[in-house]
Amino acid sequence: MLTFLIVVVAAIIFEYSNGFHDAANAIATVVSTRVLTPRQAIAMAAFFNLTGALLGGAVASTIGKGLVDTNVVTMPTVLAAVVAAFAWNITTWWFGLPSSSSHALIGGLCGAALATARGDWSVIKWNAGIWPKVIVPMITSPLAGFIFGGLLMFLLFLTLHRCAPHFVNKLFGKLQIFSAAWMAHSHGSNDAQKTMGIIALALFTGTKAGSFDHLPGFLTFLKTPTFILPVWVVALCALTMAVGTAAGGWRIIRTLGHRMVKLQPVNGFAAETTAALIIQVASYYGIPLSTTHVITTSIMGVGAVKRFSGMRWTVVERIIWAWLFTLPASGLIGYGLERALAAL
Repeated sequence: MLTFLIVVVAAIIFEYSNGFHDAANAIATVVSTRVLTPRQAIAMAAFFNLTGALLGGAVASTIGKGLVDTNVVTMPTVLAAVVAAFAWNITTWWFGLPSSSSHALIGGLCGAALATARGDWSVIKWNAGIWPKVIVPMITSPLAGFIFGGLLMFLLFLTLHRCAPHFVNKLFGKLQIFSAAWMAHSHGSNDAQKTMGIIALALFTGTKAGSFDHLPGFLTFLKTPTFILPVWVVALCALTMAVGTAAGGWRIIRTLGHRMVKLQPVNGFAAETTAALIIQVASYYGIPLSTTHVITTSIMGVGAVKRFSGMRWTVVERIIWAWLFTLPASGLIGYGLERALAAL
């Protein structure tokens, strides 16, 4: 029971870190275009992250039972996965790199499960989970963000090229509020559910191991003999992400909203609308997408159409390296932590 409580606390800390780490994903563009002040943008993002997190459960199911064999998973496995993801999140946040919290959690879970199974790679569901729902989207979603972001920006240029700049800025200054809200909502519908899946997995694992057999009556709600997503888990994770988002992510806001490419309201609208649509579709199909990858490449696509030479490719290169290292690095951390916990 103690280990389960530690897992829940660690998962909540991770969800909080996910909120401030990924807050910039939804609001970097709306801040950089000066449509909203940072304080207004963060308040809006917190609210719509909450609404998104309260809806659906497909992504949580994928994280909880679709990536590794639940029969092998123990409570230390889950704890190692969450701590590994949190460690990578904090490291990349400190350096202002918009890495993927999703891939950090997935990598930590796979690494920890592999350690629990003593190196048996069959514990990882490659064909049914990792390949179609992690690896393929990891490649295709950034490409989709770049291509469709650029295409939408190009179409907007064709439509608005005869309009006065003042009119365009005023119109899209208003429209960008809605696109940023949708981006925050879609972020909550995908990212918040990953921690829900981890806690649900811990509940299922604890029940299977008999950890909850001797609890007092008022705690019997913890028993989950089948993998389900309890309402209290949904509410807890949604509120935690909203609070974390309210704490802000200023380092990453500067990277996405200022250092990579300078944006106008119409550019921000195109990037946010593109990213929100891609993430919302992924959430519907239970794909734990990297919202960071999608919004970043959408900004890149929009910026390339605006002025290809205006892209700051040194910043882009740092971001790509962070993406490439996230899965293996968090996997190694998760593996090492599980082995350390098993030795105690």
